[in-house]
Amino acid sequence: MTDAEIRTAGGGTTARGSGRPPKELRMSVELPLWRALTGYRILTLGYVLVLVGMSYQRYAHPLGAAAYMGVLTVWLLLTWRNTTSAERCTRRFLVADLAFAVGGILITRLVDTQARIMDGGPTLPSIWTAGAVLGFAIKGGWRWAAVASSAVAVANLVERQELARDTVHNVVLVWVASVAIGYVVEVARASERTLARALQIEAATRERERLARDIHDSVLQVLAMVQRRGAAIGGEAAELGRMAGEQEVALRTLVSSGLVPPRRATEQGPATGAAPAPSGAGVLPEEAGDPCDVRVLLASYAGAGVTFSEPGAPVELPDGVAAELTAAVSAALDNVRVHVGADAHAWILVEDEPDAVIVTVRDDGPGIPEGRLADAEREGRLGVAQSIRGRLRDLGGSAEWVSVPGQGTEVELKVPKGAVPKGAGRGKVSERG
Repeated sequence: MTDAEIRTAGGGTTARGSGRPPKELRMSVELPLWRALTGYRILTLGYVLVLVGMSYQRYAHPLGAAAYMGVLTVWLLLTWRNTTSAERCTRRFLVADLAFAVGGILITRLVDTQARIMDGGPTLPSIWTAGAVLGFAIKGGWRWAAVASSAVAVANLVERQELARDTVHNVVLVWVASVAIGYVVEVARASERTLARALQIEAATRERERLARDIHDSVLQVLAMVQRRGAAIGGEAAELGRMAGEQEVALRTLVSSGLVPPRRATEQGPATGAAPAPSGAGVLPEEAGDPCDVRVLLASYAGAGVTFSEPGAPVELPDGVAAELTAAVSAALDNVRVHVGADAHAWILVEDEPDAVIVTVRDDGPGIPEGRLADAEREGRLGVAQSIRGRLRDLGGSAEWVSVPGQGTEVELKVPKGAVPKGAGRGKVSERG
């Protein structure tokens, strides 16, 4: 199976050149269990019919036993397909199936003799009852199995009206077996989801590697050539070469970091020497959603004028929170570009703390005079107040400035884990004051 044909429940790729979506790859480890349960119900019904037939004359009311077996047979003929898959096996069916089993156990006391019951004679449904309990185990896991087997246990005790050793033995056996099977099913489902996710990641990784090879063989080589030729020619061509070099660095970073999930772009703001923000940067989803790796969003800002440092492991925040944090970083880098100059250098450092994510943006500019930020806010220049500090405040975080004249400015953006954005974003204004 090729990468383009892999499709999992969590997503996948489409077959190239086929003109139609590929067939879904269904990896159901529980499908054999449903088939086995169907076979079990059919075989055990046959066994119970033979058992009742052999003891027919010993029942106190044989016609009552025959009537129950007839109803049970019709029920199985009408519902045997319900246990062939998880989709067909509904909760309503499981409850009804368990009701037939429990009802048969209780009816046994009405149709059988007291002597046979006390002697340990089988109930009317006998071992067919286990099929109803196993249906709960396969469908809902060990908790459902525990509830169903407990109902069967109570019915058996009511039918026997004493804690006989063989009754307790059968009750415990059904309870333990059903709970164990339910637990195994839950583990199998978790493993199946992990495998599906691994196949999805493998397919995406191979596609990314293919794209990286194509980009390396074409775009990156062209940018490198433009950089060399521009530096050799000089003048305006040298500036063009410098820009091509910056874009080459940014593109290499983006390719090596992985593909950024597409989002609805509303803001852009590349920093000094960095590529334009990816579609994920500066985006403000209506609410926080799936976890998003902050490193991926911020890596696109790396370039000749921006050094990006990150931890070795993913730094995850809800995607709406990550987008707000990225927009604040973009505003800080815009301030560096506007107020320090095109030749300024900036550093981005990402730190993953146990209870918060900290992103530090530092530049090598002249620093901010004391009181200048407050003056800018009073004058209505709200780049720092809204685009940076306001965003972090809405996330329950903070933004702190440390500036020493002649030694640059450092902005520390801190976002608590589990933060949720409170509303729509603001326009990003590049104002340092």
